[in-house]
Amino acid sequence: MPGGGWLVYLGIGNPASARLSSVVRGTMTNVDQFESVFRAAAKEIYVPRPVALRRVLCLHDLDGPELDAFEACVRKFLEVLREAIDWSFVSATEFTDLDALLKQMEERSPDLILTYRGLLSEGRGWVYSLGEYLDVLTQTAPFPVLVVPHPADEDAWVGRQPELCRTMALTDHLAGESRLVDWAHRFTKVEGGVLFLAHIEDEFTFERFIQAISKIPAIDTEVARETVQTQLLKEPTDYIESCRKVLLDRGEHIETHGIVRMGKRLDAVRSLVSQHRVDLIVMNTKDDDQLAMHGLAYPLAVELRGVAILML
Repeated sequence: MPGGGWLVYLGIGNPASARLSSVVRGTMTNVDQFESVFRAAAKEIYVPRPVALRRVLCLHDLDGPELDAFEACVRKFLEVLREAIDWSFVSATEFTDLDALLKQMEERSPDLILTYRGLLSEGRGWVYSLGEYLDVLTQTAPFPVLVVPHPADEDAWVGRQPELCRTMALTDHLAGESRLVDWAHRFTKVEGGVLFLAHIEDEFTFERFIQAISKIPAIDTEVARETVQTQLLKEPTDYIESCRKVLLDRGEHIETHGIVRMGKRLDAVRSLVSQHRVDLIVMNTKDDDQLAMHGLAYPLAVELRGVAILML
């Protein structure tokens, strides 16, 4: 978080901000106050951009009736794309190693890769990872990857005709995430579909900062707790409202629900997915600062084995 008067910035617009200002009065300049007011008034607005999906590459290690059943399920699930798709079903068993597979994908340059948990993995029965191929694929492929249940899993689609009706864009910093919203919207049915825009603020991290603040005599801890929490939840709430307005202005009447809350992230997501019967979670998974998968994406992809996850 920025220094120099940041708590006053977070408290603007809240009745408690006046009390907080009195605590730090004398250390702030008029310039600090003006900057805080200016920043509080600024809001991120959703600016949609088209998502082109023409070529879908499906990677599998199936054959015969299993492949036929899986292909039928995949095509049914992605009927929501509402346009002609150039499908390619490629068996990963055709390649000698992962490097050859990655080169083949780059040559095909798909708009989307679709595969399932445990692709070519000898440890597929273990529920602690996505499998070595998928682990590397999701981090190195320069294309979005849609991960679906393995056809042999009990929670898999085969036999129950999957339908993509309820999509959730999920993050801990929703404001400004136009690309995430664009992709989630692209996978939402025009008629009868539901789009959830979910922002989960990590309760543990918040409490750790409040504990640190509580050790600073010059700052009223309860004022800080109230004003900071209010601002943290206000920003994604305002952004969701801008998403709704933009979609309505474009003449789209997709049912859109905002979910903004504090919580233990993994537990909160499990609960939301079950409560709202989510069919697809859309998440950012690449992080410029690390090789490992970003944020909650990996544990969710591992644990929610019956839910499709689109990794951007």
